[in-house]
Amino acid sequence: MWPCDGLVTCPGCTPAFQTKPDQIPVTLYATEGDQRVPKIYTKTGDKGFSSTFTGERRPKEDNIFEALGNADELSSAIGLAREFCLDKGHTFTYQLDKIQCILQDVGSNIATPRSSARESHLKRTKFNAQVTADLEAWIDNLTGELPPLTKFILPSGGKSSAALHLARTVCRRAERSVAPIVRSGEVDPDVAKFLNRLSDYLFTVARYAAVKEGKEEKIYKKSE
Repeated sequence: MWPCDGLVTCPGCTPAFQTKPDQIPVTLYATEGDQRVPKIYTKTGDKGFSSTFTGERRPKEDNIFEALGNADELSSAIGLAREFCLDKGHTFTYQLDKIQCILQDVGSNIATPRSSARESHLKRTKFNAQVTADLEAWIDNLTGELPPLTKFILPSGGKSSAALHLARTVCRRAERSVAPIVRSGEVDPDVAKFLNRLSDYLFTVARYAAVKEGKEEKIYKKSE
């Protein structure tokens, strides 16, 4: 769940890859002797509004929630591609794992619009710009093992590659939805930079997967 549909915890409240067991609110779990199971639904969004990490209630079609939904879909697309890559024994899947965690931090930052954020909010959801540099290093390393790109290619090259290309197109949409809220000053510009570089990474790793699997990439041919 993205921040914040009334759940006890969410990426905005507790960034996923920074969470420690003793930081998870105990109300998420049944206490000793208590057999009640926490409900996944809260009904707080039934009227078409949801909450940001800062406590604002905004319409669900707000740009903030549009961007959150796209980031969530992107993580899901990468998760699906990762499963195909695991089946083929690719060694880069740890990178996909890290990217999915970073996307939780992307969501946390998006869910904390600066116009209503306190300093404590901003401190907890600050985005780490170093992750973009990490992506660039991965791209450079993968590119070094690929044949030069001389023609336009179509999403293809086996299931792993095609799924990674699909994730790339979702990434582009996520980037487009983040752009206006970055320009408005609500979201950290480094989030947009990360998404921009992530689409380049997904294109590169899709080609890498095709090469490693010995799959042929389809070449674009102009229709007659």
